[in-house]
Amino acid sequence: MIRPAILKIAAAIIMAVPGGLGVSTANAAEKSTKPNIIFILADDLGLGNVGVYGGSFKTPNIDKLAGEGLRFSHCYSLPVCGPSRCLLMTGRYPFRTGLLDNSTWKTVETCPVNPQRDVMIQSVMKQAGYVTACVGKWGQICLGPGEWGFDEYLSYNGWGGGYWRKQIKQYTVNGRKTELLDDQYLPDIQHRFITDFVTKHQAEPFFLYYPMTHPHEPFLPTPDSSPGADTNRLYADNIEYMDKLVGQLMAELDRLHLREKTLVIFAGDNGTDRKLAEISTVNGRRLNGAKLTMDEGGSRVPLIANWPGVVPAGKVRNDLIDFSDFFTTFAELGGAKLPVGVKLDGRSFVPQLRGENGTPRDWVFVQMNNRGSTTKAYWYVRNQGFKLNEQGELFDMSEAPFVEKLVTNEPERRKLQAILDELNPGPSSIKERVTDLTAGRKGAAPKAKASPEPQ
Repeated sequence: MIRPAILKIAAAIIMAVPGGLGVSTANAAEKSTKPNIIFILADDLGLGNVGVYGGSFKTPNIDKLAGEGLRFSHCYSLPVCGPSRCLLMTGRYPFRTGLLDNSTWKTVETCPVNPQRDVMIQSVMKQAGYVTACVGKWGQICLGPGEWGFDEYLSYNGWGGGYWRKQIKQYTVNGRKTELLDDQYLPDIQHRFITDFVTKHQAEPFFLYYPMTHPHEPFLPTPDSSPGADTNRLYADNIEYMDKLVGQLMAELDRLHLREKTLVIFAGDNGTDRKLAEISTVNGRRLNGAKLTMDEGGSRVPLIANWPGVVPAGKVRNDLIDFSDFFTTFAELGGAKLPVGVKLDGRSFVPQLRGENGTPRDWVFVQMNNRGSTTKAYWYVRNQGFKLNEQGELFDMSEAPFVEKLVTNEPERRKLQAILDELNPGPSSIKERVTDLTAGRKGAAPKAKASPEPQ
């Protein structure tokens, strides 16, 4: 019979050995408690494009995601693709990163964000034990997903949505250029890559960033479109195909028994394309503003969270959320350490995801610059009732997203102005940031190949 004392000594030896059984078991147990995170980001998708928000399009799978999960009514991105994506991935407002519009991404020299200095969420999640992937549109930030730390990726660069070979000749898979054939539909290829990734890594925590191609222009036929469809019908077809892909992804998670282990976030990166704003209504009413505007319709976007057994089902929250909040939220869920010495603007909404009240933010900040300019900037700070912009104009937002009334209310003005004074997002700080960063990075890395400017 083996004596207890000997067993204790043996256990101590195992625990003391690097990578010993005790350590490995502990690490495995810790990983098993971390949720998978899938962040689906639709391209140019506003409130009026999603059925559950009162939109005029058919999105049954996304509606189901909301019905079985949590829907946020006041989520704010930025009004254009590049800055919005940089904000969600760095957790920092544009005047801090210097990525102000879609014109600075083409080379390392002109792009103010760079992996040598800036930290994105995928790097933080990797340090917490996650395997990471990026599948979809990548073009408004210099370099590629691999240089920014993603373990696996399928990406394409282009000015808009990537669908058929007529506008996207190649895509990149883990650093390898791949030809898109005439009969191939890129969104379907992306979905198959995701299916393979999720299947391969189902036994470990994964972070999947899925910037979809839909429904950004050009509005081309989908594999489900009927011949001779006009622009409005093709636009609806693209939204419906996007919804179909979301449904297929959820079915794949069900097949692998991963739904209860996976937080799925669905959001739009900015408001509806201005050319289709007229038909992208909410309960029959047109929104004030669309993509590339500083009105409510430019940045107020759908946000849905689904995690069976954790996120309360069928609930709607009116809390203010802005895109900087994703960084801190995902880091908290994954048990990741936040980067040291970096000013983050986000506030975690993990408590709300768990059905608790949490401490919702009191305001959101939105900024957009004239393309290529460091002196012509637009911004506003908004709380639940009012909005104050860079010109000092105060708006009553009680009827938003349909109406924004210019008003006089000095107590509210002072309250919001104090926030802007603390943020200090003005042209002088922007110009200083861009000048310092780009000057310090010249020659630091090879030039990224330029392609048509994306929107």
